[in-house]
Amino acid sequence: MGHDQLKRFYKYHFIGNNPPDTELRPVSRTIGADQIVDEMVFSFTHTSDVDWMLPGIAPTGRRVEIPLVAIVRFVDGKVAHEHIYWDQASVLVQVGLLDPTGLPVAGIETARKVVDKTQPSNALMARWASSEGKPI
Repeated sequence: MGHDQLKRFYKYHFIGNNPPDTELRPVSRTIGADQIVDEMVFSFTHTSDVDWMLPGIAPTGRRVEIPLVAIVRFVDGKVAHEHIYWDQASVLVQVGLLDPTGLPVAGIETARKVVDKTQPSNALMARWASSEGKPI
């Protein structure tokens, strides 16, 4: 909390400490009176520590692509908070730390669905096909 702690986080643990091939691909932006919501695809190869997302996990060398949402609120023209959300299970599957077998978990497909609207939405729902053709 506070200005100095925020600068410390951004400089040493967030923006200045991501793997060299880190990429943010914007998907959408919503602007309100006092906040901005950005939807993006965050991708990187896990070649260095990413302690804000994978604390205590040594680099695996694996590629990660995930949808990420950031909500930034402003008070008196200054950043009051930034909340960042992502699917941690998807990250863990992609770096090889979580076996998705038998779990309702996806990997890189979550990022691909955000940018490719032709991808199926309900692939994890085993009963999805049972509602095909039923009255809506």
